[in-house]
Amino acid sequence: MKALLLGCVLLIASTSLQAQQIKTTSSVLDTLKNKKGESLKEVIIKTRLENKKISAVRSGIKPMDLPQSIQVIGSKIIAQQQAIRLSEVIKNANGVYVGSARGAAQETFWSRGYNMSSNNMFKNGFRFSSNSIPEVSSLDRVEILKGSAALLFGNVAPGGILNMVTKKPTFKKGGSLSMQMGSNAFYKPTVDYYNTINKNIAYRFIGSYENSDSYRDIVQKERYYLNPSLLFAITDQTQITVQGDYLHDNWTPDFGTGIIGKTIAPVGRNKYLGASWSNGQTRQSSVSTLVNHDFNANWKLNFNTSFQYYSQASKATERVQPDAKGDWKRPLGQNKKQAQLTAQQLSITGTFYTAKIKNQLFTGVDFENSFDKNYRFAFANPTYGSGNILNLDTFDPEGPIPDATLTKITTTDTNSFGVYAQDLISISSQFKVLAGIRWSWQEAKVTTSDFTTNPVANSEEPNRVDQAFTPRVGVVYQPNTALSLFASYANSFTPNSGTTVDLKAIEPSFIDQYEIGIKKSFWNNKWTTNLTFYQIENSQLAQTAEFKADGTTNTDRSLKILSGATKSKGIELDVSAKPIEGLNIMAGYSYNDMRFTKTSGTNGSYITGDRLTRTPSNTANLSFFYTLSSGILKGFSVGSTANYIGNRVAGWNNQLVLDKAGILIIKDREVPVKGYTTIDVSAGYTWKKFALLGKLSNITNTLNYTVHENYSANPIAPRQLIATLKYVF
Repeated sequence: MKALLLGCVLLIASTSLQAQQIKTTSSVLDTLKNKKGESLKEVIIKTRLENKKISAVRSGIKPMDLPQSIQVIGSKIIAQQQAIRLSEVIKNANGVYVGSARGAAQETFWSRGYNMSSNNMFKNGFRFSSNSIPEVSSLDRVEILKGSAALLFGNVAPGGILNMVTKKPTFKKGGSLSMQMGSNAFYKPTVDYYNTINKNIAYRFIGSYENSDSYRDIVQKERYYLNPSLLFAITDQTQITVQGDYLHDNWTPDFGTGIIGKTIAPVGRNKYLGASWSNGQTRQSSVSTLVNHDFNANWKLNFNTSFQYYSQASKATERVQPDAKGDWKRPLGQNKKQAQLTAQQLSITGTFYTAKIKNQLFTGVDFENSFDKNYRFAFANPTYGSGNILNLDTFDPEGPIPDATLTKITTTDTNSFGVYAQDLISISSQFKVLAGIRWSWQEAKVTTSDFTTNPVANSEEPNRVDQAFTPRVGVVYQPNTALSLFASYANSFTPNSGTTVDLKAIEPSFIDQYEIGIKKSFWNNKWTTNLTFYQIENSQLAQTAEFKADGTTNTDRSLKILSGATKSKGIELDVSAKPIEGLNIMAGYSYNDMRFTKTSGTNGSYITGDRLTRTPSNTANLSFFYTLSSGILKGFSVGSTANYIGNRVAGWNNQLVLDKAGILIIKDREVPVKGYTTIDVSAGYTWKKFALLGKLSNITNTLNYTVHENYSANPIAPRQLIATLKYVF
């Protein structure tokens, strides 16, 4: 039996295609001896095996050794799910959900009560602009690193980070050609082809085109996506991956059905309330280079560099905010923004021993420069027709498309630098300590150009500089290789806008996170379970100052003080199982309670004890996909995905305000939204090189909404059918 296992390992070593190391313990190779006749405890075989490490961890630490919760959604699940949007993929991740879809231009994801879509979205390890809807056709997997990742990525919110990993070239020939078709005139051809140029160079090309109407009247989408990449195997120790990415997306801005008072308006799911000429364009491109070099079996160097450009422009009627009777004047809006991001990462990982204690060191530096440009426009008439949203026949006939005038351009130039080091110290095979610290420095410069008739002189705000040390420490206890118990503490920081009452830049908020958990695998890793408890405390929440420096009452909301606090606490359970060949199961449940624990209690402040908006208490997910691998029905597959989002609050959080008599009262601004469950089912058949898959989504035709503040209440998609025909080269 040992000889058979050894033969299998050597066979993998001889046929696999990307450089990596396989470590095989003495339980398999205890018959091998060194020149002194001593049994080998570990044999390292250099191979060209595809790297399956979790790249968001960056340091190469095994998931069982990491005092943190991780979820990975692989390409097989994404393909079987026939996912078109990233929001469909994250249905398989517990505690992560779509918080809003403002104007149908983007999808905003939340985790543990925090918005992930500002700084916490990454693609191949680089920060990714969340103002677009990402393309999923090139995804190899989606990695979700729960909790604080500030040591690894700098200025990120503590809820977790989401890293999209794209498919890379391999030293073999293959690929696929597919066509997706479905409800509302949806069709999407996709090609994925990879091959070698010679023994040292491989390439891959992924491209897709999408065109569709919508279950919403007038709304349309047309986009195409290109993803070429090259892999250079310079030597057995050095690899370079160069990748390009381009998204061209034309879409219809859609601000949903509107809210009347505290209730989402009873407008048909298909009714579009905007002007028929409303339009939006998104262009996003990037190029990146990743250099991996192995000095030897224990020390590795990674150098990554990336450039990303993003632009978005739209012109539409916008915020749907009718009065109590449903009457509404359509507000006009024209938006344009451009951004470019340059980033470099240099890191070293190394394994060494001090006495008998094993150390896994990860250290490095990173740098980012982001240059954002926001254009503001004004219309001679700020509205475009009027009517009652409950009776669309009352709206004025549409006239010509109005012109807008450029009024201001605001540029924000931000430089960020970080240096970090962490060490996983294996005191014994059962007890491990992870300790690290990062120093981050960030400088932001804001310049505004005014083009109005009576312009204010162009303003240049003083450079804003923030810096912080963010430590991290965790302990892991592993009674055996299938069980890991952990506890950790991590600190992160969030820069704040505005100034103190003395007109000095307000300091960043520092956020503490505590986490304990259990990771357990059963039946030779066929079933894995993670159970995590966490608490996140922001004890320096920036709030509007009550008084100015001279002691008078302050009404300027840019004058702030670090006097507030929030606390997010909860529990997460996720299960991943492959109990039998061909069956994949993913399930999870999360509970989150995020509230204001301290407020100033003055005019304009939030209410102590209130739950923060867009943070449901409960979320849950369950999916399974099963493919028969033998018998008369070999190649037949079935699957289902169920996703639950609990009750939540939309709108804005309530505030204390002064009434006409000068008495503080509560201004009710919250909109309750009930929870909902969606269920998708799928079936398919694979025969030789052909595969046919079909999916019926939202089979119960559930109606619910994603709500951005109180003016973009977008209904979720109704029951829809999609089919995919694929040919594998």
